[in-house]
Amino acid sequence: MKMVAPVLTVLAAILLLWYAATVWMNSQWTYDQAARAGEEVTFSELVTDTLTQKRPVLPAPHQVAVGLWEGVAGQKITSKRSLVFHGWITLSATLAGFALGTGLGILLAVGITHSRAMDLSVMPWAIASQTIPILAIAPMVIVVLASLGVTGLLPKAIIAAYLSFFPVLVGMVKGLRAPDHMQLDLLKTYNASQGATFWKLRLPSSMPYLFASLKVGVAASLVGTIVAELPAGATRGLGARLLSGSYYGQTVQIWSALFAAAALAAILVVVVGIIEQITLKRMGMVQ
Repeated sequence: MKMVAPVLTVLAAILLLWYAATVWMNSQWTYDQAARAGEEVTFSELVTDTLTQKRPVLPAPHQVAVGLWEGVAGQKITSKRSLVFHGWITLSATLAGFALGTGLGILLAVGITHSRAMDLSVMPWAIASQTIPILAIAPMVIVVLASLGVTGLLPKAIIAAYLSFFPVLVGMVKGLRAPDHMQLDLLKTYNASQGATFWKLRLPSSMPYLFASLKVGVAASLVGTIVAELPAGATRGLGARLLSGSYYGQTVQIWSALFAAAALAAILVVVVGIIEQITLKRMGMVQ
């Protein structure tokens, strides 16, 4: 109960501020309509109207909740109005990009850890790659691949991998370098090869760092997929729902898609956390 009360308090404060902002941001439309009709608007009428507008500037929390419910449970999952349908399209590209980014990050981390030349040459370029805004590089990647006849899942997966590989790279490098000199010297006294040192010491030591970076990477991969869906003019995916909502002024649709994406990211992070607990427990690193 002591842990639940602060969470509920913060949630109540957020909802209260959200409702207040909804009334304030949507009030101009109500006042304009009343002025055209030559009528006065009372405070209660103002609140009622601003919380029930069909195309509000800022939708109320209950409007977003209704939009989410209708998008998830109110449509067939094969319908193009279903958030489950669009969420699966985004999820498939996210997982493909996450797998690519994770594999690339781990391979580069292993090379950087064992090669001074790669450490001095690859790592600076990896850091520099993250200074390029994703909104700038995504359209270029989409256009170039489309000119080569590559469309669909792969371009989105590449953008997702671009965002997800860097957290994995940094976390894995940190983890592979976690063993101290005494542990490394001990294995040298046993005449352990570089491969044996990697599998028996460096890799197990890197697991906590790897899973921490995977949680960041999977969320970044989802962001990359949604961003990649925007310049592609996609008709499927959560990014497409955001885009179509902005075209037609459907702010409730936009916010519903945003919350669906947030829920999907939370689920992915939880899944990674569960895999982390199982893996570390089997390795004897947690009780």
